[in-house]
Amino acid sequence: MTDDPKQLIKRYYDVFNRQDTEGLLSLLGSEVIHQPSQGTTRMGISAFREFLVHMNRSYRETVIDPVIMVSSDGSRAAVEFMLEGQYLVTDDGLPEAKGQTYSLRVGAFFEIVAGKIVRVSNHYNLADWIRQVEAG
Repeated sequence: MTDDPKQLIKRYYDVFNRQDTEGLLSLLGSEVIHQPSQGTTRMGISAFREFLVHMNRSYRETVIDPVIMVSSDGSRAAVEFMLEGQYLVTDDGLPEAKGQTYSLRVGAFFEIVAGKIVRVSNHYNLADWIRQVEAG
């Protein structure tokens, strides 16, 4: 594990892009808080694991060109990136999946304690995503 918060966040997205669930979870604190753009806040590794398994089944996503900014004390990070994806399996309450592709600008915010990510907050435009998959 690295003490460099920028390298920690870079590694988070490297393992995300490989759909390496256990590798990603190893970067998180045991009481991690996941705050998605839409939906309910998840608490803890188990809830985050369930989320990742679901996402890896329903979507194939790749983070492109993440720009990582870290606070001077290393306790917070913000990232902006493009997310390119393919919608594989229909998600409850969303349009039918037919292998549609999409591209979204995403903002993410992290809290870091003792070299582990303890909070992840993701923000993206769901209406834009729906428009793209309905057009696809």
